[in-house]
Amino acid sequence: MDLLSYLNISVVSKNKKQVELVMPISDYHKQPFGIMHGGMNGVLIETACSIGALEHLDPPKVVAVGIDLQVNHLKSVTQGELRILATPIHIGKQTQVWQADIYQEEQLTSTGRCTLLNKVLS
Repeated sequence: MDLLSYLNISVVSKNKKQVELVMPISDYHKQPFGIMHGGMNGVLIETACSIGALEHLDPPKVVAVGIDLQVNHLKSVTQGELRILATPIHIGKQTQVWQADIYQEEQLTSTGRCTLLNKVLS
């Protein structure tokens, strides 16, 4: 089972300019205190950015791997569904930088930036 299936993350759309994901919040996403674990924001941001970065590459020869992740947690969430939107800031020959925002309804709950390395596999 892959990470998206395991965490119940769905790809709504993906292209070179934007990636949209959704994830309903379940108990297994939460801390013991009943709020979603902050690490989930990191997973959602890096996942959306990685999917977008791959749209600019030629897998399986060249793939995108995260080399830096910055996350700001803005609002805690306990239930409902999250929508993640990622857009590119820089598409280079060696690296890509993507911005991702996480929303619950229209409320921004987390924002982040991911730098990815365009890695040639041998």
